Amino acid sequence: MNKAYCIFILSFFILFCNENKIESKSKARVPNAVGWFDIYVEDMERASIFYEKICNQKLQDLNDPTGETIMKVFVGEMNAYGSSGALVKSKYAKPGKGGTLIYFSVEDSAVSESKVNQLGGKVIRPKFSIGKFGFVTILEDSEGNLIGLNSKK
Repeated sequence: MNKAYCIFILSFFILFCNENKIESKSKARVPNAVGWFDIYVEDMERASIFYEKICNQKLQDLNDPTGETIMKVFVGEMNAYGSSGALVKSKYAKPGKGGTLIYFSVEDSAVSESKVNQLGGKVIRPKFSIGKFGFVTILEDSEGNLIGLNSKK
């Protein structure tokens, strides 16, 4: 997908969701709405295994300069389309339902969905179509967070 098409889709989505007219005063690129995310966990090892299996990628340790949190990062290119983030164990926040819902891009949400229960998660809403935007599965991770999986298949 080329960058111009991605920016068009993102702009359309923002207009559709906000139902507000966005006026651009410059021709500079607008950054993605999400620049980073933290997913709070109680058990870093358990959560790391869950996300590595569901997202089919290896998480890497990320040093917190304050020494107050334990972090594992979803490796990504900071200048590429989309966002990266980390699993975070912190005394300042706890995991749970009802917070922000993050959608992870996967090859086929049904394949990832099939692994959820055996990894300590729970499928909340099995794979369903979102029309031309592909398919989504809603699930609870091994820490009790509600997340989504998005795929084109």
